[in-house]
Amino acid sequence: MRRSLLLLTAATTALVLTALLVPLTLLTRSHAADRATAEATARAQWVAHALGPALATAGERETAEQTVESVNGKGLPATSLILAGGEAIGPHPRGGPVVTDPVRLARTGRAFTYETDSGGRLVLVPVQGAKDGTAVVQVTITERQLYAGTLASWLVLAGIGVGLVLLGLLLADRLGARLVGATRRLAGTADRLAAGDLTARATPEGPPELRLIAGELNRLAARIDELLTAERENAADLAHRLRTPVAALRLDAETLRDTDEAHRIAADVTALERSVDDVIRKARRPLRAAPRADLAAVARERAAFWAPLAEDQSRSAHTSTPPHEVPVTVPADELAAALDTLIGNVLDHTPQGTAYRVTVRVLPGGEAELTVADEGPGFPDAASRDRGTSGAGSTGLGLDIARRTAEEADGRFEAVSTADGARVTLTFPQPHPAGPPPEGTPSAPPAPTC
Repeated sequence: MRRSLLLLTAATTALVLTALLVPLTLLTRSHAADRATAEATARAQWVAHALGPALATAGERETAEQTVESVNGKGLPATSLILAGGEAIGPHPRGGPVVTDPVRLARTGRAFTYETDSGGRLVLVPVQGAKDGTAVVQVTITERQLYAGTLASWLVLAGIGVGLVLLGLLLADRLGARLVGATRRLAGTADRLAAGDLTARATPEGPPELRLIAGELNRLAARIDELLTAERENAADLAHRLRTPVAALRLDAETLRDTDEAHRIAADVTALERSVDDVIRKARRPLRAAPRADLAAVARERAAFWAPLAEDQSRSAHTSTPPHEVPVTVPADELAAALDTLIGNVLDHTPQGTAYRVTVRVLPGGEAELTVADEGPGFPDAASRDRGTSGAGSTGLGLDIARRTAEEADGRFEAVSTADGARVTLTFPQPHPAGPPPEGTPSAPPAPTC
């Protein structure tokens, strides 16, 4: 935009200056010729006036020569006196006739200016009162003398034109910088809003149109923040309604006669209550609050949580994670929910005894990769990876939860069937080292393989 504005200004200024300076250059050329002609005419008239009495006396020759010599000099137009007898006093072009048609016309008593074939001019003034007839004073102006000073005037005009173009470009550059800067800052605010920072607001600046856009963008951001806040509160309210049936389930568990069974169900109810509380906290958490989490620690913790059920189903469960932190830009509870979904899918939709593996590794490009692979029959068809569609009689939302967890963190999701079973891979970009400490980091990480 800035470059286009500069080009437009340069082209417009150049066209305007061309329309103004071309007539000015022609005018300076004409003015120089008129000035030189006027000076030559004044000189010729002075000589004719001075020689009028002298040519009427006997000593005309000597006086005429002295007068003509006094008005000739280096760089001045050549002034000569052509007597009535055809003799010339003073400089005269060699090889040409002394008495020419303009001279004969001037002898009739007319003073005039004559354009020569070489581009110069002749100024002829008759001298009345000579003894032998009318003499003629002839001033010859060459083309160079006629347009003397024109080049300097043209250079001055060219300098003025260049200066005006540069001034126009400077003003256009300042205006373009203001417009481009305001536009870029407006785009930066839109990028922050798109990234989830609903506190971002645009500063109204620049032309009225940009200020109007900035105001409307701020209104849109405020409205989005209001709608999301209302949605989070509604989700929290819906989750809070689950507390009543969970409390009833706890009371029912306490009435069981089998103590072990009562303790087991009570533990499950407690876990369900924690899940409901997590849903409420997550629903009410602003979108801009996105702490980091340690992918390796979350993977170990969730794998350990599902290990007893895997053992009950005679499954071989392996977990491989790096001994160091693997921070990712995803909250720990969302990572845990995605892992629970993936491991739960293996436990629910593969035959008992099917082995599975949870692997966390750091790719050479710096990304963190989470893989849940099993040795089962694989996905029944491609439709099982679409939201709300399942090939195994479930809700079909499990893989979509994992997909959204990866994609909302600008990562990638992949679910494929292989010759050995099924494999789901989540890839996350790692945050900048200066970010907040990861959530879910244990004080002393366990062995990398269990």
